[in-house]
Amino acid sequence: MKQSLQHNIPNLHTLLKELEPERFLSALSEQYEGAVVFSSSFSFEDQVITHMIASQKLPIQIFTLDTGRLFAETYSVWNSTIDRYQTPIKAYYPNPVFLEPFVHEKGPSAFYDSVENRKECCYIRKVEPLKRALAGNDIWVTGLRAEHSSARQDLQQIEWDESNQIIKYHPILNWSTEQVAAYIQENNIPYNPLHDKGFVSIGCAPCTRAIKEGEDFRAGRWWWEDANKKECGLHEHK
Repeated sequence: MKQSLQHNIPNLHTLLKELEPERFLSALSEQYEGAVVFSSSFSFEDQVITHMIASQKLPIQIFTLDTGRLFAETYSVWNSTIDRYQTPIKAYYPNPVFLEPFVHEKGPSAFYDSVENRKECCYIRKVEPLKRALAGNDIWVTGLRAEHSSARQDLQQIEWDESNQIIKYHPILNWSTEQVAAYIQENNIPYNPLHDKGFVSIGCAPCTRAIKEGEDFRAGRWWWEDANKKECGLHEHK
């Protein structure tokens, strides 16, 4: 089944050339009925895609990963999004079987102590819940943009995720920050106010800071680590 799913990617690439993101999302929801999901962190990009899905009332499940360490502003825009679109957003939480021993043995801020601890924390709070969210689905829609990381420059809008055995679709991969901001404004979409304070990539509160002028988009994430280790494991790129 998964092999045939992967083999359909060239056909999807062909269809993608003919359709704008809104129409392509609609086509995916029809072709893979009940098996398309969208992961939102309530970022600028994710709010754009939520609007595309919810304004068309597409049967695409929107979910989020609540790590337990999110900013208050993130919870606020989560509520605003539900109020605006009247659509459910499913939350996945860390499994206490993994989280409780980690915090008990290493402490609540162990991620500052080593890259290994930080990656373990990311795995427990994000990667493992993500695998549960994706299980049984065929298409994973994301808000990735090429501008956000050098590791994403060569991504295709449609790709195969070997780790999760799923097709990934990045609707606004090639959009500029200006395009995203304009779409947000034009459609009066609720967004995280932290974006107005220099926060570009917003994750867990202890691991995210605003970036300074001239800094890389990802500089505000895990800023105490080497610049080449700026991914959490949700999106693995070769």
